[in-house]
Amino acid sequence: MKGVTAAQPDRNIRDPRPFLIGLGRGAAGAMLFGIPMLMTMELWQLGFYVDRGRLFLLLVVNIPLLVVLAHRIGFEHTSTWAEACRDAVIAYGLGILMSAAVLLMLGDLKTHMPLSEILGKIAMQAVPASIGALLGRSQLTGQADGGKDDDLGGSLHGGDSGGKEGDAVPNTLSTSYSRELFLMGVGALFLSLNVAPTEEIILISFKMTPWHALACIAMSIAIMHGFVYAVAFKGTHEIPEGTPWWHAFFRFTLPGYMVAMAISLYVLWTFGRLDDIAPTQVIMSAIVLSFPGAIGAAAARLIL
Repeated sequence: MKGVTAAQPDRNIRDPRPFLIGLGRGAAGAMLFGIPMLMTMELWQLGFYVDRGRLFLLLVVNIPLLVVLAHRIGFEHTSTWAEACRDAVIAYGLGILMSAAVLLMLGDLKTHMPLSEILGKIAMQAVPASIGALLGRSQLTGQADGGKDDDLGGSLHGGDSGGKEGDAVPNTLSTSYSRELFLMGVGALFLSLNVAPTEEIILISFKMTPWHALACIAMSIAIMHGFVYAVAFKGTHEIPEGTPWWHAFFRFTLPGYMVAMAISLYVLWTFGRLDDIAPTQVIMSAIVLSFPGAIGAAAARLIL
């Protein structure tokens, strides 16, 4: 038809640059947050002898965690479950690739090793590395992003969800309480994975007396509360005027510590640290691991 000189550009075509930048941040995050575990001998050994059923369960549990976390801080704004799942899969893939590359570079993967050992070592490292890939967007975001990346339910690509109305992600983290508990669980899991494989956790638990355990619990809870409400870190939460001091303590801090304790027990069980030991020693080991887990839970509330 006369007057039409050229096809108009398709407005639905998305600029790939933000996504590629997100991939770069994810790879950097996987390296930054995963390198302590990638260079830990105990995790190399766990990849060889850890129970395969427990390892598989950890890999499966990590999937929904990544999906929900991706909705919070994915590589791009996400407004549908498909987009959140996409970012979670990409984060898992980055975790696997970066773990394999670093382990190969360090000489911990060799051609003569059984395939099950190679896969076990990579899988063990891929869980924290994949979480780090998503954390990379939260922590490595430049000021040019405008600080709006982390808004829950934010629209993708200029407000267009890119999907059908029925595909919109239900705001599962719409209430601050559920969001806080979830983020505390992520922080506790991430930091617990750093230290749970080490022999020092078991050694410390054997050396501690019940009084040491009580002091460790009190210190963990005090640090959790102080990090979030007292020491004015970036992201510190303020208690509204007129709110009793105990409200935040009993609503967030104590439940957060229980979340860290539950995560500690699960991680210790996954790594076989609770096999064939007395119930008292199980509790002591969980208390020891809950100390870094509580710090991770408190930090997560500030940085995510």
